[in-house]
This record gives sequence, structure tokens and C-alpha cells, in this order.
Amino acid sequence: MVDIQKGQGSQTDLDLMVEAVKNVLAGETDLIAALANSSALIMVYLGDINWAGFYLRKGTELVLGPFQGLPACTRIAEGKGVCGKAAAEGKPVIVPNVHEFPGHIACDANSNAEIVIPLFKGGRVYGVLDVDSPRLNRFSSPEADALTKIGDLLSAFLERC
Repeated sequence: MVDIQKGQGSQTDLDLMVEAVKNVLAGETDLIAALANSSALIMVYLGDINWAGFYLRKGTELVLGPFQGLPACTRIAEGKGVCGKAAAEGKPVIVPNVHEFPGHIACDANSNAEIVIPLFKGGRVYGVLDVDSPRLNRFSSPEADALTKIGDLLSAFLERC
């Protein structure tokens, strides 16, 4: 495992975050352990975020999985909120201001920006990676690229488990 120090979201921190998740997933076979450590690493390296975690598809819902942050919504109906939109469309969704997103589900009143990355298994959306920030316009291309790489790593993990 790499040396872990609290990041501020620089490109170096983003690269270290992706590498740290890659290292955590190497040789791991347990989904909960992999997702728990991945959310912890995102919380450490990304900076200026208040929630990082996963929702996993169970039938027509997304159900809360491992996360870091305040307690969250337990179930999200398909297509609802930012997570539901990303799962339904199978592509990342970046919301600069969640208060302007129609149908936003407010689990933490301090969240102002959100990014959601879908995870795939067998060509279908298996779940989503959800990251929230108290800062408006928090997520730009570098963060989206790094989190998408993590989503790709996790999707590859899901394929082998």
C-alpha cells in the first residue's frame, strides 16, 4: 500500500488516489472490503468533500453500500436523484449545484455539489460511486477523470469477483 497523507485535490493527489485504490483492489476478493477501503481512500485524497461511498443495484433500487461521511439515504429508486440518473443512463453525472438539479435527494444538507460514476458488471450497471462536496462547482475534469478511473478499476474488480 502507498503512504497515505491527507490530500488537497491536486493532480498529484488524484494520481495517488487512483494508485492507492488500485493497490487496495489488487488481490482482494471481498466486495465490502474493497468498497469500504476505496471510499476511505477517496475521502483522504480528494479533499473538500463531505461524503464518498457506494450504492449497489438491488432490483429496481440502489441500496446504500460502504461509505465515509454522515449517515445517508438507504434506498434510491431507479432514475431518482443524481445517483439514479447515473445508474439509469450508465454514464457519469456531475452536478455543480445540487440545489438546481431537478429531483435531487438531499441526504446531507451541507452537500452542494455531487459527482456520480456508474460501476459495471457483465455490461450492466451494478452500482454507483457517489461523492459529495460542501463547495459549489467542486468537481472539474481532473476529478472526474480520476474518479472515472477508479470506477473502471472497481468495474474490473467486480468482473473478477
